[in-house]
Amino acid sequence: MARTVPVILQEDVIHLGQVGEVVSVRPGYARTFLLPQGKALMASKRSVRLLDHQTRVTEHRKLKLRSDSEQLAKELADVQVTIPARAGEQDKLFGSVGVRDIAKALAEAGHDISHRSIKLTDPIKALGLFPIDVRLQADVVATIKVLVVPESAQDAVEEEEDAEDAVVGVAPEFRSLDYY
Repeated sequence: MARTVPVILQEDVIHLGQVGEVVSVRPGYARTFLLPQGKALMASKRSVRLLDHQTRVTEHRKLKLRSDSEQLAKELADVQVTIPARAGEQDKLFGSVGVRDIAKALAEAGHDISHRSIKLTDPIKALGLFPIDVRLQADVVATIKVLVVPESAQDAVEEEEDAEDAVVGVAPEFRSLDYY
């Protein structure tokens, strides 16, 4: 009968087990490969209790991270960002709208989302409303709406706002002065 020793795996080991499992291996395999490589720890009552504690702490962190991500996903579900872009004939863009443009628009809207989290299969090359997936932590996915409008429409809105603010007969540099 072969003698074996129990070890706790710290990494996945092919044909042996997954992280956190307590497995029995031959003493030479544990002594010459698993322990020096940091792939396992000798199983003792103390190390098993420590592993159980670390597992509970990790699970608690995962649950908290998931609930935070789900809350952020609910907030992002109502978000619609508008991105002005130069467009030509038949609503085709001169260029494209990519993940960095969307991340910048989200930052302006008050949501700090990394461009790496935005999942866009192909760059947006037309005007319109597009649903875009944002991958959050803990495998939570939120969908935002991106509205791509022509730059001229955005400029027209800004000019209209400027016209409303203008005072008749006063030069633009003196609008804020009260003595007119």
